[in-house]
Amino acid sequence: MLERKSAAMKPPDFLSLSELLGSEADEAVPIAGVDEVGRGALFGPVIAAAVVLPIAAHAPLISAGVTDSKLLSAARRRQLAEEIRAVAIACHIGMASVREIDRLNILQATFLAMKRAIRQLQPQPALCLVDGNQRIPGLLVPQKTVVKGDQKSVAIAAASIVAKVWRDDLIMRLAARYPGYDLSANKGYGTAKHRLALQQQGISPQHRCSFSPCRLSGNNSGGDSGNNAQSIDWLSAH
Repeated sequence: MLERKSAAMKPPDFLSLSELLGSEADEAVPIAGVDEVGRGALFGPVIAAAVVLPIAAHAPLISAGVTDSKLLSAARRRQLAEEIRAVAIACHIGMASVREIDRLNILQATFLAMKRAIRQLQPQPALCLVDGNQRIPGLLVPQKTVVKGDQKSVAIAAASIVAKVWRDDLIMRLAARYPGYDLSANKGYGTAKHRLALQQQGISPQHRCSFSPCRLSGNNSGGDSGNNAQSIDWLSAH
């Protein structure tokens, strides 16, 4: 059962499918919301989620408090992620590793993570609503970009919450493996404490060498070098 949010919190002004898609709106076909998290971080993979919701779940999820994940506390995100997964028709995570980020660049790696999430959806959606203003290249499913989509589409907002919770859990596991960077607090983003640690102890195998703060710290990474994708796969599976 979906828990109602506090009455004091103003519901987001989500658009209906007809407002988003006009004459192309069809509530009978599966439509996925797609969003990413971790694009601006210095550490760890970039994560995307793709979520297909039944139309009947939209209003209850909005009432429960689904909104842009950045506006929610960690505890509330976790609770809502469980509620989203419980009612979703399909919900999957896609990931691009640090090695892929450094090889492809962060934008292309983000597209790769999104495509991986979408590919796993069963049934495959008839349309993907993608947060932002850039289309995913090579995606075989029709797509529509939505600027500030996590504030306009409940499906995109749901994807943003699921992706954020999944990545935060992964970073917490990695924080135990790579202490000293304050990862449990910064979740891999470039806070002052994180940047100072880079200067003092160099990078880890999960830092993005293509990002300038990591290049400035020198490429003196400790153990597990060259095997970050396998390391992430093991951590996410345990």
